[in-house]
Amino acid sequence: MEHRTAEEFTAALDEIRQAPAAVGTVELIVRRPAEDEREVLDECMLDLEVGLVGDAWLARGSKAMPDGSANPDAQLTLMNARAAEVITGTRDRWPLAGDQLYVDLDLSVENLPAGTQVAVGEAVVEVTPEPHTGCAKFSARFGTEALKFVNKSPGRELRLRGVNARVVQPGTVRVGDAINKLA
Repeated sequence: MEHRTAEEFTAALDEIRQAPAAVGTVELIVRRPAEDEREVLDECMLDLEVGLVGDAWLARGSKAMPDGSANPDAQLTLMNARAAEVITGTRDRWPLAGDQLYVDLDLSVENLPAGTQVAVGEAVVEVTPEPHTGCAKFSARFGTEALKFVNKSPGRELRLRGVNARVVQPGTVRVGDAINKLA
């Protein structure tokens, strides 16, 4: 698939900024059972210990942690569905971005500062301060312009690459469920 240009990304910013600020929807759920494997789900269970049940987050660990264990501030990742569509080109390529929940909600730093809690289906997750940035795999899949789009201003402030979160209340999440910013 041909990668998008910087101009195409810039032209899409207005549409991305139209994402709802308070109440949105879960558009796609993806489980990553192993490196470079994706399973699209109709529903999932979010758990306090393992994050998205069946996802490899806990087993994979993190280079960012001194002991190589999983980073609790990167237990779950959410990506703006509008940004995912612009970056990937088609919905069937969204899972390649590597996130678990694709939501139609404004994930910007201004709207969801670290510590903000969000009800998603029956669960509640909390936005963490851990930045979620594009990497070499993201660049290889979607192009260097996509990487620049998400990692430079205004993409960084809008969190177009997504946001890290941790589960604070377990529960079931289904595609089509509401995602609500809590006061």
